[in-house]
Amino acid sequence: MATQEFPTQAKIVIVGGGIAGCSVAYHLAKLGQTDVVLLEQGKLTSGTTWHAAGLVGQMRPNRNMTRMSKYGIDLYSTLEAETGLATGWKQCGSVNVARTPERMKVLRKQIALARSFGVEVHEITPHEVGERAPLLRTDDLVGGIWIPGDGKANPADLCMSLAKGARLKGVKIFEDIEVTGVDLHNGQVKGVKTKQGDIQCDFLVNCAGQWARQFGQLAGVNVPLYSAEHFYIVTDKIEGIHPMWPVVRDPDGYIYYKEEVGGLVMGGFEPVAKPWNVHPIPSTFQFELLGEDWDQFQILMENAIQRTPCLETAKVKMLLNGPESFTPDGNFILGEAPEVRNYFVCAGFNSAGIANSGGAGRLMAEWIVGGEPSVDLWDVDVRRFGPFTGNRKALSERTAETLGLHYAMRWPRQELETVRPLRCSPLYDILAAKGAVFGSKNGWERVNYFRPAGAAPARDTLDTPDWLPWMQAEQRATREAVALYDQSSFSKLWVQGPDALSFLQHMCANDMDVAIGKMVYTPLLNDRGGFESDLTVIRLTTDRFMVVTGSGQTTRDLDWLQRHVTQDMRVYINDVSAQYCVLSLMGPNSTALMARVCPDDLSPASLPFAHTREVDVGHAKVRAARMSYVGGPGYELYVPVEMTRHVYLTLQGAGVDLGLRDAGYYALDALRIERQRRAWGAEMGPDETPFEAGLWAGVKLDKMSDFKGKQALLARKTQGNSTLDKKLVKIVAKSPEHYLWGGEPLNVKGKFVGEITSAGWGYEAGAMVALGYIRGDWARQPIDQLQAQAELWGVPIDVVIHEAN
Repeated sequence: MATQEFPTQAKIVIVGGGIAGCSVAYHLAKLGQTDVVLLEQGKLTSGTTWHAAGLVGQMRPNRNMTRMSKYGIDLYSTLEAETGLATGWKQCGSVNVARTPERMKVLRKQIALARSFGVEVHEITPHEVGERAPLLRTDDLVGGIWIPGDGKANPADLCMSLAKGARLKGVKIFEDIEVTGVDLHNGQVKGVKTKQGDIQCDFLVNCAGQWARQFGQLAGVNVPLYSAEHFYIVTDKIEGIHPMWPVVRDPDGYIYYKEEVGGLVMGGFEPVAKPWNVHPIPSTFQFELLGEDWDQFQILMENAIQRTPCLETAKVKMLLNGPESFTPDGNFILGEAPEVRNYFVCAGFNSAGIANSGGAGRLMAEWIVGGEPSVDLWDVDVRRFGPFTGNRKALSERTAETLGLHYAMRWPRQELETVRPLRCSPLYDILAAKGAVFGSKNGWERVNYFRPAGAAPARDTLDTPDWLPWMQAEQRATREAVALYDQSSFSKLWVQGPDALSFLQHMCANDMDVAIGKMVYTPLLNDRGGFESDLTVIRLTTDRFMVVTGSGQTTRDLDWLQRHVTQDMRVYINDVSAQYCVLSLMGPNSTALMARVCPDDLSPASLPFAHTREVDVGHAKVRAARMSYVGGPGYELYVPVEMTRHVYLTLQGAGVDLGLRDAGYYALDALRIERQRRAWGAEMGPDETPFEAGLWAGVKLDKMSDFKGKQALLARKTQGNSTLDKKLVKIVAKSPEHYLWGGEPLNVKGKFVGEITSAGWGYEAGAMVALGYIRGDWARQPIDQLQAQAELWGVPIDVVIHEAN
């Protein structure tokens, strides 16, 4: 092939020639984007792709991610015919096994979810496990699952086939080109620098694999991933192993297998991983491995010998130790970086890049070309991470945990343990001394519930949790007396300037032109009419507003607003989350308590619902808002950080005889579910409009100014419910004995009709209550009092579905 001339400009430059970069290039070309250049610092596949195990599965925790994986399998099965290059793809199926009853319950939930997502999955007995995968020991198994559509591929061949497919459509690929800098102008990508010359470009895609974090730093982009040593052995031929021997996963043993050249590849994810503490990773680390570490691998080897006794005598050709990158939450990273416009990231695949890169490349290409993701990708969106997550020490410690959790038993509401506590409210030590059990959200320590003095810690369980009665006491205080919630982790943004009002009128679906001091609930919608966020806005002055949004949405919502500020707008947006705490008093005695500590008139006549005012509390000045997320009477107090301790102690001293009780987020979440308060990220997201979510509060289609998403809603409104493919409903369990956790599929007469999005104990119902979506024809008809079943760990339990209000 003739030598290509090194370009000086291109529309899109991709950095990284592993499977992720080649997939993005291939899919951009399929969308007609041929002015694309891919740059690889070594040779294609020379980073981590070449030593990947090549397991390809379909099962993912949600609908969009499963659809992505299914697309990848379809692509891999046809790519060889398209490009003429072998991929090593074999649809050999996969077997996942369970050693414990609890693991089998989790697998049964995965079966139910997978089937609801359109994946063929079968529960199999231990005997059938042995039939599918001869040589496995099965006498200690509870059961397993069989997924016939799963398979395996040769990672290097697959990557080369994608690269050829991209080249055939016009993409230019250059090897041995290290990118040494990124040109920016007004916060936007303008080009890249290399030793061979500079390339001007409109878009840059960081597909640099385990180099993605340090490459991101060249442009001030945070890509929080970190490398860990990852091990597998390769054996010589073993009698009974054949090319269609299935991929096997034994998560209770932390191990996986696949066939290779008549032998086995066996690797896994040891409970405590070994971070690769090298910074920077040399650009010359190409087709290289790290040294053997049999001590680190010992637990995997012992478990593998138990599962496959043939390994005791099989010849081991090598112990491969190839570093791979992992992220703080175990999900990969996609999307446009909030720090730089037109800078995209596709990295951090947590040892699952071969399985996920096919679909991820397609989603990235659609995002680049379309300007927004075509579906909700919040679980993998780069904007879920705050700037603080780039700390190398924190990443190293967290990586040792997240790699170890890859196959570990994950209990409902299980919290990560490393890099904590990190972000704390001024009340952290006080609440901890009172028995607070904390969870973590976006680095913030938040109280989940309070454990009574002398009570043993709650155990991990799939059934009714030990903490339920403690949470119920917090619910009771909220409904019958008064409860105090520390919600200081709320994200708080100031939007100010002469054009602040007109800007918010365009961005918000509600009317922002309200009286000073008014609090307005509003969605932020995308051009499809979907919820990019839902939040409240307080008008502080004529041209200054405080936006209050979810704890995990700081970076996302800040980015969403900032990207829509044009150069001619006099609008300034700042994150002031750390400057204010939020104390929420909720319950019928909240008014009486506030009257004891505040000399100002806070009666409903003086301070109506959704209004705010600066008032005195004790010796402090705070902004009081009449507002309650859980329904019923209540206040939110916005308190300067330095005064929060004083305000908290003042409220506690005055509320003892009123039944004041500290409460946590588990109670808050359950109470909001029972009152049908939707939550962004659960009932609302970019794929749901007010039609699906049944939430028109905060949407003013008749307001004079146009707003983002309005035209899409008006167009949908003319169609009525005829095109509705899902709608939100309320679900109540018939028996108080069953504890729903969320994510359970819903069935009517054995046919899938939808799934639960959020679940919590219903204080008023005396049983579990939930919100969820029903789909298809069910969404287009009245369904109140519909008798249905929820698949609770694979066991159908009776529930009643109600129309949401």
